[in-house]
Amino acid sequence: MKKLLIYIGLVAGTLALPGCKKYLETLPDNRAVITTPEQVSQLLATAYPHGTYMLFCEALSDNVEDKGNTGVGIDLQTFLINSQVFKYEDPQAITPDSPVAYWDSCYAAIAAANQALSYCNGPDSANFSAQKGEALVCRAYAHFMLVTLFSKAYNPATAASDPGIPYMTAVSKNVFTKYNRGTVADVYKQIENDLTTGMPLIQDRIYGDAPKFHFSAQAANAFASRFYLFKRDYAKVVTYANAVFGRANPASLIRNQVAVYGMSYNDMVTQYTSSSNPANILLQEAPDSKYMDNYYSYRYGIGTKLNQDVFNAPNVTNGFYAISIYGASPQYFNFPKFTNALKIQPLLGMEEVLMNRAEANVHLKNYAAAIADLNIWISKNITRYDPNLHNVDAAKMMNFYGLPQDESMIATALDFKRVTYFQEGLRWLDIKRLDIPVVHTGANNYSTTLVPGDKRRLLQLPLEAVNDGMALNPR
Repeated sequence: MKKLLIYIGLVAGTLALPGCKKYLETLPDNRAVITTPEQVSQLLATAYPHGTYMLFCEALSDNVEDKGNTGVGIDLQTFLINSQVFKYEDPQAITPDSPVAYWDSCYAAIAAANQALSYCNGPDSANFSAQKGEALVCRAYAHFMLVTLFSKAYNPATAASDPGIPYMTAVSKNVFTKYNRGTVADVYKQIENDLTTGMPLIQDRIYGDAPKFHFSAQAANAFASRFYLFKRDYAKVVTYANAVFGRANPASLIRNQVAVYGMSYNDMVTQYTSSSNPANILLQEAPDSKYMDNYYSYRYGIGTKLNQDVFNAPNVTNGFYAISIYGASPQYFNFPKFTNALKIQPLLGMEEVLMNRAEANVHLKNYAAAIADLNIWISKNITRYDPNLHNVDAAKMMNFYGLPQDESMIATALDFKRVTYFQEGLRWLDIKRLDIPVVHTGANNYSTTLVPGDKRRLLQLPLEAVNDGMALNPR
């Protein structure tokens, strides 16, 4: 009986080692002896980033203000990262929840995907096609998150010259390899190739009773809707979003916040990241994260002003969001999403896909379709929902935002996405993609504005990247 050996090159606690041994330089020795598709599937469980971007992406965005608290009882390392990122400094800590740790986590996932592909491409490759599909989409996702966070947002006019990130397509065999960042255009081309090659190969049956923790066909389509929104290929956004929903009414798949409104706090937390919740498309464990233990208590987070301006002020629906903030004071303001007992992070969700489709349809001038999707969201997120009072149309959105029709409709989609994913970091992705200005103010008259094109929109590469031949992002 063949035995699956421990794959120490990928799972041996790298982040805990002094100097943070780089996944880009993992030697292919002592690797697992793998001969079956089932063993490759076990390896692919490590092909997803188990680090989290929520702490630093949230602090970069306009979802945070200075609450003035000192963070008593909070993990001190992540409290420092929260403070540094709010001021657009470049933390180089390797602690969990840091940008460097997320970089390493993504390249660990990529290394696992590449190792899996080396088995899938053997003489009996036909038997490994489903695993190959998952590995390719995993590789595409991790590279996408890296290029999104550490490079400029995709712009067809500049992507061919904007520095990207190393795209790894094979297991490294030399610790002294120098890595080329390439360009954003190069990275996007390779992501698209991996994604479109891998998607048709995916077979949900191999995931057993845990499909939400793998790139199912639905999850791959959801990721594709995000990727093509960033790439500005709006027709494909609609195509892939449609594939996510299939024949189902999206109203039956997104979170019913009106129903959740009456649940107990603990029940809300349990259902938010439950694999049985249809709104969750892709989930992953983040066992080392400190963010889920402390997400309500960081100094720079949602406070009194944001609570009033975003959740209690008038919104485009003329109704009230069925999304309640908990906590007796700004020190503890939170939405019941996470628990330190079970650290699960949602990576892809139905509401994002719905708003991706709405935004894409605005660009395609399919206004009726976009408005229909916006009103689906409203039907599940507004208390005492009455379509005659709360549904939106073009005139209502233009009147509320004071912008032309397209801009008003996109602003509506972005606002709905923002309130859905507060404290999860996704707001930063839209800010980065659309070059939205951000103003951060704090104690002692601190103030800084992230203007369009600001160099600080790019996370700084780990300093050790210089030793790998990569130029750091300019500051």
